[in-house]
Amino acid sequence: MKILKVKRKTTYEKRYTVKMGELTTKVTYIKKYFLGLPIKTLHKYRETYYGEVKDCNDIMLFI
Repeated sequence: MKILKVKRKTTYEKRYTVKMGELTTKVTYIKKYFLGLPIKTLHKYRETYYGEVKDCNDIMLFI
């Protein structure tokens, strides 16, 4: 069993932008795990409607 592990997981989330309004997009999280427990999110990015990959820092989570 590995002590440290890095996993990538993709989920669908509702996001909100000022220009486009509400949209549902695929968000991929890259997390670091220690003994199976998540420690830190290393990076998260999303795929746009046109297939581009963008960082999630410029968009707000819609609840």
